[in-house]
Amino acid sequence: MNIAGRNVIIEFAQRHPNARSALNRWYHLMRQETFNSFIDLRRIFPQADQVKVRKNRFNPQDKTWTVFNIGGNNFRLIASIQYNPTDRRVTIDKILTHAEYDKGRWKE
Repeated sequence: MNIAGRNVIIEFAQRHPNARSALNRWYHLMRQETFNSFIDLRRIFPQADQVKVRKNRFNPQDKTWTVFNIGGNNFRLIASIQYNPTDRRVTIDKILTHAEYDKGRWKE
C-alpha cells in the first residue's frame, strides 16, 4: 500500500516516544501488504474499525475512516483507505492518545 502522512507518525513519535516502535511496526506492515478490502485488512489488523463520520461544518461530506489501535490500545491512528486496485492508498489523518480519541473532537 502507498502511505501518505509519514510525517504525522514522525511528529507524534517525537511527542510520544513510547509509541515509536508500535507506529513503525504498523507502517512497515501496511507498506508490505496489499489490501483489497476492509476484510483483508482485518486479517492483519483484527482490531481495526471503520467509523463513519456524518458531514458537518468541518466535513463537507460523509467520510469513513479506519481507526487502528496502536501500542496495546494506548493510541489511535486514524486513516482513510482507498482499496481501488489502481490506487491503493492509505492517508494518515491523525494519531491520538486513547484519552484524546475518547473526547471525540477528532471527528470535527
